[in-house]
Amino acid sequence: MISVTDALAQLFELVSPLEAENVSLREANTRVLAHPVKAIRDQPPFAASAMDGYAVNAGAVKPGQTFDVIGESAAGHRWEGTVGPRQAARIFTGAPLPDGTDQVIIQENVTRDGDTITLDNSANDKPHVRPAGADFRAGDAMPAPRRLTPSDVALLAAMNLPTLPVTRRPVVAIIATGDELVQPGETPGQDQIIASNSYGLAALIENLGAEARLLPIARDTVASLELAFDLAAGADLIVTIGGASVGDHDLVGAVAQAKGMERSFYKVAMRPGKPLMAGRLGSATMIGLPGNPVSAMVCGHVFLAPMIRKMLGLGESPAPRETLLLAKDAPRNGPREHYMRARADAGGVTIFDRQDSALLSVLAEANCFAVRPIDDPARSAGDRIEIIRL
Repeated sequence: MISVTDALAQLFELVSPLEAENVSLREANTRVLAHPVKAIRDQPPFAASAMDGYAVNAGAVKPGQTFDVIGESAAGHRWEGTVGPRQAARIFTGAPLPDGTDQVIIQENVTRDGDTITLDNSANDKPHVRPAGADFRAGDAMPAPRRLTPSDVALLAAMNLPTLPVTRRPVVAIIATGDELVQPGETPGQDQIIASNSYGLAALIENLGAEARLLPIARDTVASLELAFDLAAGADLIVTIGGASVGDHDLVGAVAQAKGMERSFYKVAMRPGKPLMAGRLGSATMIGLPGNPVSAMVCGHVFLAPMIRKMLGLGESPAPRETLLLAKDAPRNGPREHYMRARADAGGVTIFDRQDSALLSVLAEANCFAVRPIDDPARSAGDRIEIIRL
C-alpha cells in the first residue's frame, strides 16, 4: 500500500491541463479562463454622473449661487454643448458630463424656478462624478487560470469581450460494475441493489466543471467489461466503480490490463477507499474506485477532484483543508489515514459514531470529512483537527 500523498502525486503525473477552446460570454460562467484577457475599452468610457442633479463648474459652487440651465444630459444621450461658469446642465445618473463641468449638484440641494437653479446652504463638497476609467482601463487584464463567477462574467461583459478562451471540460466516463446493480427506477431482484455511486460521482464531477458520461452497468463478465471500456473511448478520464479488489468476481484490473492499461499503483493506506487502482489506458487516465458507496465518494473528493482541477488548468493541489476544534472526544486511529464523516458548525467538529462505508445516509448528514492521520492518538474535545469541506 502507498500513502494518500504518494497516490495523489502519481495521479497528478497521469493527467495534464487540457487545451483551450473559445466560448461565448453567455456560456462562460463556471468555466476556467485559460489565458489572460484584456479590456477593450475604459469603464466608464467618459466622466459620468453618479446622481440625478445638475452638472456645473466646481469653481462657481457656493451657497446661494444661481445658475442658468441650458441643456440636459441623460444616459445614452449626451448633451453636446459647453457649459459656462454660471451655467448648468440638467443631468441624470450615468449620463456623460458636458464639456465645461466637473461636479454634479444633487437635485435635493437646489431650488429650480423655470430655467434657473439656486443652491441651498449645503456644503456641496462632493463631486458625485464617476471619472473615466475609474473601474478599469483599456488593456487592463483579467488573470488566468481563473474559475469564472457571475461577477467575473459581468466584468468581462463590461470589458466588451464577447468570447473567451476557456479550458476544455474534461470528459469523464463512469463505469459502475457488478451483477448486483440495477439502475434507479428499475425493480431490483432479491439479491440486487440500486446503483448509487455512479450518480453521486457524476454530480461531483459536474460540480467540478467536467462532463460526466454515465455508461451502462458492466456485469461481472469479461465480455461486459470489455464492452464498457470500448464505450468509454474518447474520454479523458475513465472511472470504474467496484470490481477492483481481489475477489473471484473482481475482474476490472485484469480486463483493463488486457486492454493495455499501464498500472501505476494499487491499494492506498486510507480508510475508506483502500482498493484503489490507477494507470494509463490508451490516451485516457483510468482510476478504479472501490465499490462501497462512501468509499467511492471519499475517493472522489480526495483524488478525482484534484485531478480534474489540474486538467482544468487550476494547478496541482490536494483537497483544501481547514483546522477546527473537536466538539467531542474521538478514539485512537489505526494504521490507515481515516476520512471520517463529520459535521462542522459553530460548536466545532462532531465526528459521527457510525462510519461504516456502506452508510450513505451518514454521508448525506455530513458537511466535512475529519482527517485522522495514521496511528493518530485519541483526541479530546477542544483538540484541533483537520477537515475537508464537502
